[in-house]
Amino acid sequence: MDLRTTYLGLTLKNPLVPSASPLSRSLDTAKQLEDAGAAALVMYSLFEEELRHDQEVMDDYLHNQALGHAEATSFLPLHDSMRSRQASYLEQLQRLKQALEIPVIASLNGVTPGGWVEHGKALQQAGADALELNVYYIAGGLAVSGAEVERRYIDLLHELRQHVSLPIAMKLSPQFSSIANLVSHLERVGAAGVSLFNRFYQPDIDIDSLRVTPQLHLSSSAECLLAMRWIAMLHGRVKLSLAATGGIHDHQDALKMLLAGADVVHLCSTLLRHGPGRLAEILCGMEAWLEESPYTSVEQLKGTLSQQHTGDASAYARANYLQLLNNYLPSGDC
Repeated sequence: MDLRTTYLGLTLKNPLVPSASPLSRSLDTAKQLEDAGAAALVMYSLFEEELRHDQEVMDDYLHNQALGHAEATSFLPLHDSMRSRQASYLEQLQRLKQALEIPVIASLNGVTPGGWVEHGKALQQAGADALELNVYYIAGGLAVSGAEVERRYIDLLHELRQHVSLPIAMKLSPQFSSIANLVSHLERVGAAGVSLFNRFYQPDIDIDSLRVTPQLHLSSSAECLLAMRWIAMLHGRVKLSLAATGGIHDHQDALKMLLAGADVVHLCSTLLRHGPGRLAEILCGMEAWLEESPYTSVEQLKGTLSQQHTGDASAYARANYLQLLNNYLPSGDC
């Protein structure tokens, strides 16, 4: 069975790609993922806020170094010994490139265009095979329009594209009024792919302490259906790569995404919950299903149940919504 697929111009041995997570911080864990069958690896994200904080600390250090008594200057840490998060990230990227045979995709997580050109160029020079750009932006301002939010994504990509030759994938949230139009626009600006969808981790309220608390809830398989729907609607209508992310926990979830039209399937929560060996289980399940299927390769099955190729195009549209509600039978005494 030929499991090869193409993503961001890279030929991968199969469609399973661990997405950005703490797992890539450990070289040993990254090797375990590769041994389990990972076709590529997306590194943990480099966050704009962390880089800005590093710069503020450095500026404060350099300012205070010139103040006070000259004798005290020798007790301050040397400038070269202060390790920035970017320097640590670049070192980890180089270690991963040396240790792994699979492509390594760097990940940038930010909001504003400032600084990303510099960071993107540094990641390219360090040997990244591609770049995933995660614009994690919550549009909470009353005066901020949907068009302004989309323009933020487009401008950031356009600026990076002028200076970075790496393939760039845009990781999008589902909270856009016209996802298909935005993806089409990003393709014209130079995106090599899109990853659908980013999960916005939601805060919680502790009713005992009356405090807003951060909570990390891992995904469930039901969440992958939203990405599956949009990938099915985009397949064949755009030429860029389509990556499915969020809620893929087993081989059945992965196969649904491929049948809808995904080029790769990103895995995260299931690996955090079960460990790197889970990837091998998913790959084995896919191979077993494919052996019993009419398909001889992943490329052949990819998109066969997209909106463009399914016998019922309305299955991904509003008609599906109406059919579900009209045919649903409540249980019990409802």
